[in-house]
Amino acid sequence: MFGVFLIVLGFLLTTTLSPLVPVFIVIGIVSYMFSEYLTHRFLFHIKTPKNPYLLKLIKRLHYDHHKMPNDLKLLFLPIWYSFPNLLLLCLIFYWASGSLLFTLSFSTGLLAMFFVYEWKHYIAHRPFKPKTRFAQWIKKTHVLHHYKNENYWYGVSTPFVDVLFGTLKDEKNVQMSQTAKDLEQR
Repeated sequence: MFGVFLIVLGFLLTTTLSPLVPVFIVIGIVSYMFSEYLTHRFLFHIKTPKNPYLLKLIKRLHYDHHKMPNDLKLLFLPIWYSFPNLLLLCLIFYWASGSLLFTLSFSTGLLAMFFVYEWKHYIAHRPFKPKTRFAQWIKKTHVLHHYKNENYWYGVSTPFVDVLFGTLKDEKNVQMSQTAKDLEQR
């Protein structure tokens, strides 16, 4: 995935850039933030599926991660899930814009934010103490999502969308959930 990012970035740097390229990179970044939040909240936290195939799928994508949040095998999104979803967003953007250059700019923003997401998620689950207050806060909110209440603090890479949707709460005002570590019991 990082190789794809470097190829796209290399292409952008060697072409005559439109002044709109940075705008579409930012649109890609913001699109990833919303995609991350909406997927996490409305797909990864769905009511437990009765269909065994869907249950197995959602367990691998997220439920098992809540049961074993520090298991490295469950920490990163699988490539078979991430790549098609990022590609779909790029194809939709290309269909809407009709511009390969702008689509590559958009995909650069998406991929950059994808790597930020994976890095911040890794840091949140490893025994590292981030150096900045903001990074410490991001880690803390993700830990609260896992250990206090799974219905809040969905943003991993940024709390921006949590603020918009009202799911960034002061931990003192949120009750302990009995199902934060076992989403199948919801």
